[in-house]
Amino acid sequence: MIEKMTLKNGVRILYEQAPSVRSCSLGLWVESGSRHEPAQLNGISHFIEHMLFKGTESRTAAQLAEGFDAIGGQVNAFTTKENTCFYARTLDTHIQEAADLLCDMYFHSRFGQQETDLERGVILEEIGMYEDTPDDLVVERLSSAIYSGCPLGRPILGTKETLEDIQGQTLADYVARCYTPANTLISVAGSFAPTDIEKIAARFEGMPAGQPPAAQPAVYAPALTLKEKDIEQNHLCVAFPGIAAGSEDRYRMQAMSNILGGGMSSRLFQRVREESGLCYSIYSFSSSYLDSGYFGVYTALGRQTEMQALSLIRQELARFVEQGPDQQEVARTVEQLKSSALMSLESMNSRMTANARNEYLYGRPLTAEDIIRGYDAVTREGVHQLAQRLLDFGQMSFSAVGQVSKESEYKDCLVG
Repeated sequence: MIEKMTLKNGVRILYEQAPSVRSCSLGLWVESGSRHEPAQLNGISHFIEHMLFKGTESRTAAQLAEGFDAIGGQVNAFTTKENTCFYARTLDTHIQEAADLLCDMYFHSRFGQQETDLERGVILEEIGMYEDTPDDLVVERLSSAIYSGCPLGRPILGTKETLEDIQGQTLADYVARCYTPANTLISVAGSFAPTDIEKIAARFEGMPAGQPPAAQPAVYAPALTLKEKDIEQNHLCVAFPGIAAGSEDRYRMQAMSNILGGGMSSRLFQRVREESGLCYSIYSFSSSYLDSGYFGVYTALGRQTEMQALSLIRQELARFVEQGPDQQEVARTVEQLKSSALMSLESMNSRMTANARNEYLYGRPLTAEDIIRGYDAVTREGVHQLAQRLLDFGQMSFSAVGQVSKESEYKDCLVG
């Protein structure tokens, strides 16, 4: 059973006990990501994620690392466009040591200037790594084009120009201003005692109130972006309007994406790769945010075959819009998605993450029974109606990275 505690200052604590395991996952979440940042500070949320591991008022970076290693703990963090999370997984006998280390990082990081300068260089190398990873770059450029002019379109890592102006004091001021009780959430899943939750709550009761940053609205807009890059393959992404993360259509969207490009039996994989031999990799995906989203199809292949592949992709999507899926496809994909979702919940880290995200989206965690009901409600007609609504080539977006063709050629192939 998932339980929830809200402290007087607004901090929320979710906890789900699983007595049959010996591990516990603890996550400190803050609803502050790249879409909350002012333009001149783009990348600061991700910068803060790095810096919380670089030393506190009482521990050096090495001592933090030694502290987690001493309890056999696994620790990490990630930043998205809408959240930052710092988490640890450890044995139930070491929950409080893990909580002490994470809270020291969360509340008492030093943001020393020397460490800030060093870590800026690390992040710039990370940006360079993504620039050299065309399958990531093509999707990042797609998102930036679709949400051009909106904070949601800015890169999570920031840019060289914005990072140069971020100093240690800038980071400290941003945390003091934007890490507030109202947007802070603690999620715990696994084996723990009631006193463990009480002690964690006591660590956050004194967190001073503040006004969390607001996310500016974002709306999908059709866009086309091409990036010339001297690589062997062209990386292509076709996209359409999607759904918001909390939409009631989310189960139908997952089913549609899985049928079209979710695996080796999917329509696009069979048509473009297996029957035509035009590519090695092709898949579909859905990117969803609080108030917007998009559905995409990715593939990578040589320039000489890209137009043929894009034509097949268009044909297959148009056929899906016209005819919809068959009943066997829907039944198979629903069972596949439901099994995957439920089996993932056997991981305490997955439970911790899912509970936190659902709380942010719906104001409550979702149980296994909620998930089963959601997937069982998916019908052939529902998936077909969703495809008819979203897969509109008049609203299509396109991104290409590599030895790209002319914009007009892509438009002629995809739109006609």
